[in-house]
Amino acid sequence: MDWDYLRYIRALAIGGTLAKAGELLGVHQTTVLRRLDQMEESMGVQFFERSRDGLQLTPVGETAFREADRLAIEMENLERKLVGQDSAPVGKVRLAAEDAMMNALLSPILAELVREFPDIELETLTDNDVANLSHREADLTLRPENKPQATLEGERIAAIESAVYGSARYCRRHRDMDIENHPEGCLWILPDETFSHLATGRWYRKYLKNVTSLIRCNSLQSMHALAKAGAGLAVLPCYLGEGTRELRRLSDPLEGESVDLWLHVNQDTQHMARVRIVMEYLVERLQALEPQLEISSTF
Repeated sequence: MDWDYLRYIRALAIGGTLAKAGELLGVHQTTVLRRLDQMEESMGVQFFERSRDGLQLTPVGETAFREADRLAIEMENLERKLVGQDSAPVGKVRLAAEDAMMNALLSPILAELVREFPDIELETLTDNDVANLSHREADLTLRPENKPQATLEGERIAAIESAVYGSARYCRRHRDMDIENHPEGCLWILPDETFSHLATGRWYRKYLKNVTSLIRCNSLQSMHALAKAGAGLAVLPCYLGEGTRELRRLSDPLEGESVDLWLHVNQDTQHMARVRIVMEYLVERLQALEPQLEISSTF
């Protein structure tokens, strides 16, 4: 049996449609269909049941897919052995993260990464809204979420705590502010409805429901920048607020409002040596930043 057949069977099983299989293989879907017809005719067996909803493996197809998947892993392991266990990985690795995390957490780590592994072609994908970060587009995705999908593979890094921050300039202008008992007396910088994944939504609804003086933002970067400039108070992740000298923490970490930080790996590329090495590198260095993420001391 031609190994190329197994490549197509594996891509069709993972993608579920001709179009997605074509994307994985880097060919047009008509090429995938032609190759599927060719291999089923030449082998005299049916690998997939075809319907308007996509493709479903037959029992024969399941057997072929298991072997194709096993051989793909073995080929990847062989590639790694050929270049040497201690050799630098080669090729493109795509990493997705929010802008704020890219700037405050990942940038220095990635600078070290590309120095240590100069043959890695790093591609970063950033978005203000974590919901837009596609697992299919990236090999690795760093995102805050307390209940990741069961189908996602990844490593939990730490819990991200959040607290109230304000600039020294704002605090000097409002020395009599009482954010605990009278938060409505302050100007607040809040996320808008498109930034709904923030874990602090319950705190906003409980304490700031009567606030009328506010600025709405659709990105954490904007909230951080405005708070740093003295425009008002903002609830920010502690890793962002603690690392900004212009800001002062004005509360303990908000109780019950933490969110877990996960590094997810794309199931289609997780067996690639370069992806595994980069993932291990990021997990080790991000977990070392746990004290910055999980602030527990009083302010």
